[in-house]
Amino acid sequence: MNAIGWTLGVAGLYGAAWLWLTLAQAAWRRRSGLPQLIALLGLIGVALALPVPFPWRLVVSAGLGLAALLFWRRYRAPAAQTGPEARRRQEDRKQAALHLALFTGGVLFIIPFIWLLTTSLKEDEDIFRFPPTWLPRQQVQVALGGKPYGLARVKASGASVVEIAETETTWRVLPYTPAMEAGKGILPDAHQSELFTELPKRDLVKVKTFSPRWANYADALNFLPPETLHGAMYLWNTVIVTLLNIVGVLLSSSLVAFAFARLRWPGRDLLFVLMLSTMMLPAAVTLIPVFLIYRGLGWVDTLQPLWVGSFFAAPFNVFLLRQFFLTIPNDLEDAAKIDGCSYLRIYWTIMLPLIKPALAALTIFAFMGSWNNFMGPLIYISSPEKMTLAYALRLFQSAHTSEFGMLMAASTLVMMPVLLVFFFTQRYFIEGVTLTGIKG
Repeated sequence: MNAIGWTLGVAGLYGAAWLWLTLAQAAWRRRSGLPQLIALLGLIGVALALPVPFPWRLVVSAGLGLAALLFWRRYRAPAAQTGPEARRRQEDRKQAALHLALFTGGVLFIIPFIWLLTTSLKEDEDIFRFPPTWLPRQQVQVALGGKPYGLARVKASGASVVEIAETETTWRVLPYTPAMEAGKGILPDAHQSELFTELPKRDLVKVKTFSPRWANYADALNFLPPETLHGAMYLWNTVIVTLLNIVGVLLSSSLVAFAFARLRWPGRDLLFVLMLSTMMLPAAVTLIPVFLIYRGLGWVDTLQPLWVGSFFAAPFNVFLLRQFFLTIPNDLEDAAKIDGCSYLRIYWTIMLPLIKPALAALTIFAFMGSWNNFMGPLIYISSPEKMTLAYALRLFQSAHTSEFGMLMAASTLVMMPVLLVFFFTQRYFIEGVTLTGIKG
């Protein structure tokens, strides 16, 4: 029955939300009817607080919301059913459905990230609790004799006790008193045994409150080898490799793309097709030959193999920039030639500033690929002081398999720069991708 209740409740709430959004857009456009819509939301909120099982609260609230919205639409909305008003209503319905779909997709995609963040701030015992706890919590502490002790509650009686000493199956506890609540409690002497009680662990429930455990982040950094300056060396190696990769990708790809798009030379189109055909080769096919080349150069266990390859243009990057170069009018290039500019001057001062969206998108691609690169360090790096963050995170996972709080904290620290870069540059990323290949 719960499954039926959840299905009906969620479907009903989606229907009510769709109709509410439709009417809200119409009301906002006419600047009337907003108080009624707010009142309907309050009605749904009251229905959600009914003393019935939660899935059926959804059903009741959805039914009330739909009935009220339909009534309001029938008797309060304008009577016009044809002409511009009808077309606007149809557009409102489409926009409401689209926003609901986007909101649902956004929630589904952000849930794993929120779970990662909250898990990195939880105690280990809360990570696998079912039903899950989304907010990080810590046990309430009581100071006795200058030392903190955990507060718990007895399941049978509901009385509050302070956990003093732990054995394999029991807790030695003290009754929680008003003096302890005021911060004036004193820990009795060990010989005052009549004040202490031994209770099984299964009979106690820890009293917890919302409190992020920031110590997970400090512990994750402290567990890294001291010779790596608690991870600073991994960060430095990753930053150096990432910056060199970005420079190499932008310089080599833009030069090759400029040659394919703006210069005329024998065999240009044939070579372009051959270059694109190399995209069908899996990376595993060239893995061993490339390794043998770097080994012959004496670059194994150095950072060079992680960035030198970026100075040899990749087919996808060349194709992306070539499509942008083709959208630039020839008149600009002809005017520059009349003024005496060489091809390199045209490339540097005229063409590159005009393809900034594509360069920004390519920068993000290069940054994310280099920052998260795990296979390269795994193959070429063996010295701990030369590892990157992605490789170090994998070794950290192997060493702390069961300490999920610290593992999630370390993963968040590694992932945060990528998220910040994408957050502040997403406009250029989307613009660069959507404009690729558009002419005119």
